[in-house]
Amino acid sequence: MRLTGLAPVVSGQARLLVLGSFPGARSLAQQQYYGHPQNHFWKILSALWGMDLAALDYPARIAALRERGLALWDVYAACEREGSLDAAIRNAEVNDFAALARHCPRLEAVAHNGGESFRHAPAVIAALGAEAGRIQVYKLPSTSPANASWSFERKRGAWEAVLRRHHLL
Repeated sequence: MRLTGLAPVVSGQARLLVLGSFPGARSLAQQQYYGHPQNHFWKILSALWGMDLAALDYPARIAALRERGLALWDVYAACEREGSLDAAIRNAEVNDFAALARHCPRLEAVAHNGGESFRHAPAVIAALGAEAGRIQVYKLPSTSPANASWSFERKRGAWEAVLRRHHLL
């Protein structure tokens, strides 16, 4: 079965783009980024921003991201996959990052949420039309519950360093 991903969360104020690989089954069903309750994404941002994002409805969470200059998207626009694991992704179609660049003129960094996303870092940067060195690239530990080798605190620390560097804290 062919699955289609979620629309990007962007604004003209976005300075940092967080790129996942492709939404998990629960996120697709809810049509919400990081919809699995065990995913650490919203919990990490809540800890860093001092607000309980998980307690907000989804539109309010998205508004909080936009207000702080954080954009969200995934590397893949569509794919075939059973379950939610990146290892099960087949016949993937990459998102149109050149089109995204027009909506994020202040973009200064891309933070890849995990290894599958990071595999595409050179192509993403090239598609964004970035001059050499203008957009910084980071590989962050995946917030997925499948990444059990990193504790919450260790993930939070890695994410904090990147958000701090780009004045999102």
